[in-house]
Amino acid sequence: MAADIKSIDPGTLTEIYRQMSRIREVDKAIQAGLSSGKFMFTYWPMTGQEAIPASIAPLISSKDHMVTIYRGIHDQVAKGVPLKGLFAEALGREGGVNKGKGGSPHISDPSSGSMLTTAIVGAGAPIANGLALAEKMRGTDAVTIVNFGDGATSIGAVHEAMNLAGVWKLPVIFLCQNNQIGEYTAIPDYTASEGFTARAEALGFRGVTLDGNDPVAFHNGMKEIIDSVRSGKGPVFVEAMTLRLGPHAGVGWSHLLKGDELAAAKEAWPVPATRKALLEAGICTEEQLAAIDSEAVAEVSDAVEWAMNSKVTGEDEMLLDVYGDPDTVPRRGQRVKREAEPAFTGETKEMAMFEAVQDALDLSMQLDDQVYCLGEDIGDDPGGVFKCFKGMQTKWGERIRPTPIAEQAIIGCATGSALVGMRPVAEIMFADFIGVCMDQLTNHAAKQRYMSGATTNVPMTVRMIAGGGIGGFGAQHSQSTEAMLLHQPGLKVVYPSTPTEAKGLLMSCIFDDDPCIQLESMMLTYALKEQVPVGDYRIPLGVAKVKREGTDITLVTYGWQVMQCLLAAEELAKEGINAEVLDLRTLLPLDYDRILSSVEKTGRALVVHAAVEFCGLGSEIATTINEELFTKLKGPATRFGAAYAPIAYSKTIETAQVPNVASIVTRVREMFK
Repeated sequence: MAADIKSIDPGTLTEIYRQMSRIREVDKAIQAGLSSGKFMFTYWPMTGQEAIPASIAPLISSKDHMVTIYRGIHDQVAKGVPLKGLFAEALGREGGVNKGKGGSPHISDPSSGSMLTTAIVGAGAPIANGLALAEKMRGTDAVTIVNFGDGATSIGAVHEAMNLAGVWKLPVIFLCQNNQIGEYTAIPDYTASEGFTARAEALGFRGVTLDGNDPVAFHNGMKEIIDSVRSGKGPVFVEAMTLRLGPHAGVGWSHLLKGDELAAAKEAWPVPATRKALLEAGICTEEQLAAIDSEAVAEVSDAVEWAMNSKVTGEDEMLLDVYGDPDTVPRRGQRVKREAEPAFTGETKEMAMFEAVQDALDLSMQLDDQVYCLGEDIGDDPGGVFKCFKGMQTKWGERIRPTPIAEQAIIGCATGSALVGMRPVAEIMFADFIGVCMDQLTNHAAKQRYMSGATTNVPMTVRMIAGGGIGGFGAQHSQSTEAMLLHQPGLKVVYPSTPTEAKGLLMSCIFDDDPCIQLESMMLTYALKEQVPVGDYRIPLGVAKVKREGTDITLVTYGWQVMQCLLAAEELAKEGINAEVLDLRTLLPLDYDRILSSVEKTGRALVVHAAVEFCGLGSEIATTINEELFTKLKGPATRFGAAYAPIAYSKTIETAQVPNVASIVTRVREMFK
């Protein structure tokens, strides 16, 4: 131990060893259980890295947040996750901290401050920013620590997160546990960098290298760093030098460390080295250390026995915790009856869609101080690319937060802040850009309620523009991405067709406890104006609305295609075909009750959407109609979407490839032949 042992309080060093002993016993128990076949789960050993979280533990409390990675069981033990719940979770048991639904790579325990464990390398960093931002906005001195390995330094999410944290001076510590190996690859084989702290310095904040195998040096270094971050001096990147003694996954010793190299690594192993130092310094006797070790063995043994006796999580949990309300989950043959909004009789004001959106945002921020907005260019000036935020930064200050051009950082930050009760509204400028942040949205925000067994949830809203239909925006700014989003359990998706619905649906999304997506069509952003209710106005999610009564066919649609279908219905009426137009408004939860009721009346259905027809929502709805109403239909329900090609820059091609009034009329005529 290179650091002067006299520079640390003896009781603190003893407590650090106590945590190391607990971590080591957890590691041993898991490896023994897996080797014997008693346990059946995936394990990524952290053998050799025990001193890092153990040295931090005396410096933080449950009010401080932690995010870690799948190789993070040592972080969880030291943070205070109860061992009984930890083992039960890894074993997939009801007594797990997350009801056995997250398992070993997805531990969440808000009571200890262990907020999230991700199985995706580097993905926790953007989420940690959100946790840190929430505490900064609330005026607390809580610190967030995000743990990741050296391999994560190659991930774009980490770079985006570090840049945002530097700009906003967030109280977050990026803790790189540099164990010399990125999964199966040694550092020189995946980067030319000699160290990683320079990456923080390039982004304008401090990077520090500490010896993660020396608990005295590491504790003392982290004490100064944590104090600095608590005092509001901004983020710090810590490169904690250590060595992973085990394989990437499984049991045993590292396959990359052999012979003398492995022997030297074991000699530097902080668990036995710290024990030896405590004895040599006279801080503890052999009897005292033996008692600490015995307590750890007993605690772990008791936890394992308790976990093994806990009931295996059963099939009855399968569809619970996907959403707060289990009825949101679409089920074959289920028709959920939801009450529609009452007719509005109060004051109205003429608004375009972008004005209705701003009204919803402004009112929501008045109603709840946990609502805030973040996104690219939303500050004054310009007040958002689509002017939905004009003047709002001047009015609301830091609750309107312009971001770097970094979609992973935006969605991750929103997710993290929502985990601790804020209600962020994130803007992703165009729906096409969702691909840039799909991991944060679908692997983290959408799945977190389920993976945590409802221990946590993510009440955030994401707004995005669908640019198709206008012409001239091209293939990367015109896509309608709802089918991609609907295939991700955990997300709710709305798609308004009028300014009134844009306001009413958005306010409902903001105050919903699940992650919601509002797609807004650029075709409607400025062009369509109407009288919109003033004040707190909400449209319940999962309730479709008949926009035109009819008797001969139901046109099921949403977004800007509602306008096309209404115009097509007028043309069809001239030919004696009376079309009913049903605006879905919410795509998930989907209002199958009103869809099927309408088609039961008309006997025919055509589902129309601007998104690509192949594998689109129309196929799902048409199939369900055919299955549920087969004997009552006058003809098979079908769908009509865009041609299977990227949206063309040419207005002529785009007009032809997306459903329009003329082509909808033609398709309906064919259904009556």
